[in-house]
Amino acid sequence: MKIALVGYGKMGKIIEEIALKRGHEIVARLKETPTAENLNNPDVAIEFSVPEAAFSNIKSCLENKIPVISGTTGWLEKRAEIDTIALENGTAFLYGSNFSLGVNLFFSLNEKLAALMKNVDEYSCQLEEIHHIHKKDAPSGTAISIAEGIFKINPKFDAWKLEETKDNQLGIFAIREDEVPGTHSVFYRSEVDEIEIKHTAFNRNGFALGAVVAAEFIKDKKGIFTMNDVLGL
Repeated sequence: MKIALVGYGKMGKIIEEIALKRGHEIVARLKETPTAENLNNPDVAIEFSVPEAAFSNIKSCLENKIPVISGTTGWLEKRAEIDTIALENGTAFLYGSNFSLGVNLFFSLNEKLAALMKNVDEYSCQLEEIHHIHKKDAPSGTAISIAEGIFKINPKFDAWKLEETKDNQLGIFAIREDEVPGTHSVFYRSEVDEIEIKHTAFNRNGFALGAVVAAEFIKDKKGIFTMNDVLGL
């Protein structure tokens, strides 16, 4: 498979290493906006850039009828427009707030726990995410996905906010610390005890592997997909 890397920072370089080990070819390594010329006719584009560039990067790839895997967070207010562009151009788009297999299993576990807890009024709920100090957005896209999983199950919550939970707003504590790849926790606390589920990433390799597996899945497909489709969850 021919892969264009849109965004060539730390994640892009790890994705390249894993893609090459899996027998793929990297045909473009872009730090600038992709075009028909510099993309070099890939089968798939993997986009890990920065929030302010993500929309234009993804849009350009899709308009050139190249399916896109995107792991950039912090731009999702324009997500519906991107989905429309993908469908209008007869190609495919897959966004993941986190491509790690473990995190996607954690998303499912989070929803199962939310279902168990939604009618137990003695417990309050809070989220926490810890990332490296270079991360530009807060809370993380993964934390927002966890919160949205709770909203789907528990009608008590319909929005998130930074810091303490308040009324129908689910609180997310966003901590930036050294070179932490990513730690996400969900707490249910009562006056007498606490239930916690937690996912801790040891490095970025799991995210990169998941992105390459997603690219293998999306090649030659049309439509809007998620990691649930990739993993059959």
